[in-house]
Amino acid sequence: MKTMKSRGPLSKSLSKTLPKGLGAVRRKTVTAAREYVRSEPLLATGPLPLKIEPAVDGVDLTNWAASHRERLEKDLLEYGGILFRGFSISSVEAFEEFVRTVGGPLLDYTYRSTPRSEVSGKIYTSTEYPQDRWIPLHNEMAYSRQWPMKIAFFSVQVAETGGQTPIANSRRIYQRIDPTVRQRFSERGVLYVRNYGDALDLPWQTVFQTSDRGEVEAFCRQADIELEWRSGDRLRTRQVCPAVAHHPVTGDPLWFNQAHLFHVTSLGAEVADSLLATLGEEDLPRNTYYGDGRPLEPEALEEIRTVCREESVLFPWQPWDILLLDNMLTAHGRAPFTGSRKVVVGMAEAQSHADA
Repeated sequence: MKTMKSRGPLSKSLSKTLPKGLGAVRRKTVTAAREYVRSEPLLATGPLPLKIEPAVDGVDLTNWAASHRERLEKDLLEYGGILFRGFSISSVEAFEEFVRTVGGPLLDYTYRSTPRSEVSGKIYTSTEYPQDRWIPLHNEMAYSRQWPMKIAFFSVQVAETGGQTPIANSRRIYQRIDPTVRQRFSERGVLYVRNYGDALDLPWQTVFQTSDRGEVEAFCRQADIELEWRSGDRLRTRQVCPAVAHHPVTGDPLWFNQAHLFHVTSLGAEVADSLLATLGEEDLPRNTYYGDGRPLEPEALEEIRTVCREESVLFPWQPWDILLLDNMLTAHGRAPFTGSRKVVVGMAEAQSHADA
C-alpha cells in the first residue's frame, strides 16, 4: 500500500522558459515576468482568493507556472488560495500536468474519509456526498497526522445552481475562535474514533486501499493509530491528533482539525439521534472527543461552526477554473447544488506534524 512521502524543499533552480507563443523575451524583473497575466483579488470583500488570468492571448498556464513557481509560492503564502481563470486548460490530463508542475508528484488518496473515484492517474472526483447537503469547511486530511500541503480543484462541469467550493482563512478561524475553547483543544488535541464495515460509512478496504489486514495493521502502527478487529470483518480505529498546527513556512498558528466535521452532531439532530438510538455511541461510524477521551461540549462545537460559517468565502465556478490552495492556510467545503456538477481534485507535497 502506498503512503505519502515526506515533503521536500522547494527547488531553488526554477525554469526560465517563457510561455509558448509569447516570443523570446528575457525576464528581467517580476513586473516584466508577470505582464503576460494580471492578478487581483477576485472579490471586493477580501483578499481570498487571488485571481490570476491571462493578460494576452496564447498564455500556456502550465508553462507560465513552471517559470514562476517562486512567485506562485509567495502568492499562496500571502493569500492562501489562487483562482486561475480564463486559461486554455480544458482536460483532466492537462490539469494533472499543471498540478505536477506547481506541486511535484501527485499523492495517493490513502487513509480515506470520504467516497471518491479515481478519474485519471492520481486525480480524483471531489467528495461524492448527496448533492443536497453542505460539506462543512475543513482542511484536507486534517484528521490525520499526514496531509497534502497543496490541493487543487478543477471545474469540469458547473452545476445548474449552487455547487460552490466555500473557502476560508485558517489563520482567521484560529484567531476568532473563543480563546477558552481554543486553549482546551490546543492542550488536549482531538481523538478520532471510526468504525468501518457496518454499511453506514466507508468499508476499511476502501479507507486503506487494501484488503490485506496485515497491510492495514502496518499502516496503523506507523501512523500511531490504535485498531481493533471486530466480528463480521469490522474494524475500529482510534487516533489522537493535534487540533492546532503551525505553518512550516510562516509559523502562523492555524485551526487544523476536523473535530466539528467528524462529530456525530455534524449530521444534524434527527440523524444523530437516530444513529445513537440504533447503534449506541461506541459503534457510531465516526465521532470525535478531546484527546483525553472527554466529550466535546455542544457549545464549543457551535462556536467552531459559527466562526467557520462567518469566515466562508463563496464564488460561482466558471468552466475550466482551477483553484489552488495551501491546504494548511485555507479550508474548503462544498455547497449544495442542483443539476450535474463535476469538480476533480489533485493533491501534492506531503506534510506532517513532525515536519511542521
